[in-house]
Amino acid sequence: MNYQNTLTYLYNSVPMFQHVGGAAYKEGLENTQVLDKHFGHPHHSFRTIHVAGTNGKGSCSHTLAAILQEAGYRVGLYTSPHLVDFRERIRINGQPIPEKYVVDFVEKERDFFEPLHPSFFELTTAMAFRYFADEKVDVAVIEVGLGGRLDCTNIIHPDLCIITNISFDHVQFLGDTLAKIAGEKAGIIKAGIPVVIGETTPETKPVFLQKAAEEKAPIIFAEDTMKNDYPKMKTELQGLYQIKNTRTILAALPLLKEAGYRIDEQSIRSGFAHVCELTGLMGRWQKLQDAPTLICDTGHNVGGITYIVEQLKQQTYRQLHIIIGMVNDKDISGVLSLLPKDATYYFTKASVKRALPAEELCKLAAQNGLQGSCYPDVPAAVTAALRRWQQLYCSGLINEPQYTQSPLRHLSVVPLRQLPNVPERLRQNKWHTPCSYRQTRTYPLKRR
Repeated sequence: MNYQNTLTYLYNSVPMFQHVGGAAYKEGLENTQVLDKHFGHPHHSFRTIHVAGTNGKGSCSHTLAAILQEAGYRVGLYTSPHLVDFRERIRINGQPIPEKYVVDFVEKERDFFEPLHPSFFELTTAMAFRYFADEKVDVAVIEVGLGGRLDCTNIIHPDLCIITNISFDHVQFLGDTLAKIAGEKAGIIKAGIPVVIGETTPETKPVFLQKAAEEKAPIIFAEDTMKNDYPKMKTELQGLYQIKNTRTILAALPLLKEAGYRIDEQSIRSGFAHVCELTGLMGRWQKLQDAPTLICDTGHNVGGITYIVEQLKQQTYRQLHIIIGMVNDKDISGVLSLLPKDATYYFTKASVKRALPAEELCKLAAQNGLQGSCYPDVPAAVTAALRRWQQLYCSGLINEPQYTQSPLRHLSVVPLRQLPNVPERLRQNKWHTPCSYRQTRTYPLKRR
């Protein structure tokens, strides 16, 4: 098999939550323990940091990895889901797992794991741990997939646990109250292992305190630590929610130092300032271009959208355009009720099985006072929004145009080759805003 054939096999042979949702969820650690034993308990060969939470765990995981890289460590990073390529999930010092390793792993081990019928995440976790061990990483930052207590990453014995926050998401699996969800997330707290809690509510704080007491685990609440040891620190990640993520990370660093990690101030500042470059992180209030301003954010639940809406209120624009697609197992009405009613909407559907059809999303949006049109896929929606901006800009109706794409999981902007009427000379590895081709501007970005 080649790499693409291998991915097709994985996506079709083992259920993938990103594509099918609840059908891919398997409660319990039985398969994980069998896989772990088969591969020789690879996570015992490197140090780990465990990160859970409803929102912010990806940003915190990537930033911690960036800081540790800058401190000279060989750092594994395991996150989910991926935006473009499966290999984004498993990285060492920012570099994705090689295609060949993925192919060889599946070809060599399929006779063993097929009778187990593991989930996609169970198998991917086993692959990540084995890869990190084979490549002799010093430490791996491990992001929880879903929940915590029964998540298949919860076999590790980390140096530190981090729980960023708790809000409503995956309620069909984790519970329908914040306290129940917190109980599942708190399941990563281990005996004697320090835990940092990024944000609490009156419902969740007692849950964390009780679990930490049961495990005799030192507990730190980041929201109670106001000391700023790094004044004027530059942070690459933007968005209001990064303020709390930063505070969480800064609360975690002294505990890592106590655990023996060598982390100096320069490594911390450099990690925060260059997290995307060092780790490949995408989709966190990510500015993709100017004229018009194009922003992509992967916020997808009520908690994430709340921050996005507050961020939008701080932006300056003449007209706001929002491209949005959602999956069918989220609190769709809750999200739509938060979105600004004065924006122009482009409702679309991501290329995953659990994506809500654009027409259904449009109907639900109308019930919440949101107006817009439906588009069959993301490229079509982006093209329509850019054309609308082009019409207004070229007619002189706007002179400081801004355009916002948010929130859109899995996909971002459309490349030049997919836009209509673009000269061939501009189609090579560029991103482009169409207006007048007599004065064409191009915006090169890092290739994915």
